[in-house]
Amino acid sequence: MSLLGSMTTAISGLTAQSRALGHVSDNVANSQTVGFKRTDTNFTSWLTRSTQRLHLPGSVEARPDYTNTVQGTIEQVENPLAMAIAGQGFFSVAQARGGQGSDVTFDERQFFTRAGDFAMDRDGYMVNGAGHYLEGWRVMGNGELDRTNLAPIRVSELVYNPVPTGRIDLAANLPAGLPFAPPGNLPTAGAAGTSPQSSSIIQIYDALGNQRQVTLNWWRVDTDTWRVQIDTPGSGAPSPGVAEVNFGGTVNPGPVPADPGTITSITALQNVAAPGAGPFTAGDPASVSFTADYGFGAQAVQLRLGEWGRPTGLTSYAGTEFGIRDLSQDGVPLGAYSGVTIRENGDVAVNYDNGQTRIVARVPVVAFNDPDRLQRLDGQAFMRTVESGEARVTDAASNGVGKLVTGSIERSNVDIASEFSKLILAQRAYTANTRIVTASDEMLQDTINMRR
Repeated sequence: MSLLGSMTTAISGLTAQSRALGHVSDNVANSQTVGFKRTDTNFTSWLTRSTQRLHLPGSVEARPDYTNTVQGTIEQVENPLAMAIAGQGFFSVAQARGGQGSDVTFDERQFFTRAGDFAMDRDGYMVNGAGHYLEGWRVMGNGELDRTNLAPIRVSELVYNPVPTGRIDLAANLPAGLPFAPPGNLPTAGAAGTSPQSSSIIQIYDALGNQRQVTLNWWRVDTDTWRVQIDTPGSGAPSPGVAEVNFGGTVNPGPVPADPGTITSITALQNVAAPGAGPFTAGDPASVSFTADYGFGAQAVQLRLGEWGRPTGLTSYAGTEFGIRDLSQDGVPLGAYSGVTIRENGDVAVNYDNGQTRIVARVPVVAFNDPDRLQRLDGQAFMRTVESGEARVTDAASNGVGKLVTGSIERSNVDIASEFSKLILAQRAYTANTRIVTASDEMLQDTINMRR
């Protein structure tokens, strides 16, 4: 029994070392595969009988020891859509079953991977080198993320529609050192002014994204009052508009003196809407509104001048030069697709040539209680098992998952030098087991020859 058992044990050793050699071969072959996780070998002893007085030879079994949680080297690449996870977690991906464009059908099963070499395919989907489609949370119409469902991310918003200007922000100083303007130069109801003391022009956009022009002309009326004329050339709406801005007075709660040189009231004189004489609450927005019409209907525009009683926008301090600190508007011209970027929080941002950006989805990170128990599939993919636990979908860098490293990929976690060491050990152990088989065979042959 001992000789036969020794041979059986040696044969099991041959089988185990063959499997170990297969693991080494797989690891070396995939040493350059993006997101690949090596397979080590765990040898387990199986006993036939073992007591204090007797031990019979058993066998050995080689089991795979997965390293799904062992980080590979993160390497920066030129692909802006590539991503790596620094820490625990996986990308959620899908497999296509057929179709193209918006008619692509996907496997209902959920897959996971660490291979983040994603790129845009012809249909606008983000696909990695193994052909898996990146999934994420889509952005709903209200701008919120739909965290209830993961779906393949597709970039189909190739045009950014124009947005008509609805707000102009002005931050400037009207120099209090200028003399009062002659009454004949001042704009009044029914008459435009002449020779403004300060002037500024801003470009705005109509409903079709055409660039239009608004001119703001200023005259100093008295110590605390300036008159503004708002001109909108090409507009069918009544123009110009005229209003008076007062820098002397009080604001609520009150009466509390406003900061010197800040707005305390605005009075509408012609073709504008103003809040009136006040007093107003300090810190509330101060503005005057006007209407333009470029053939596409009335376009209401609000001219924001800062806050009541606070030096945050338009002021009137000492000086003789009109100094603009900010003159901006919220309109947007028509924009064409120019590229896609992924931010560190996972947001997929579509960029347009008009300088605008639209968030279309967010890439989450999926975690498991025991990632080494995931089922391995082709293309560096995994599938959930009962032993791995449920998939926990969460934002990157939160709840124990790793952070996203954009413009990078995770290389294989195979160490060639270590694999060669394992190769030598497997080869020597295999050879040693063959010697045991040979010795057992010779001893059995000697036993058979005893009766001759």
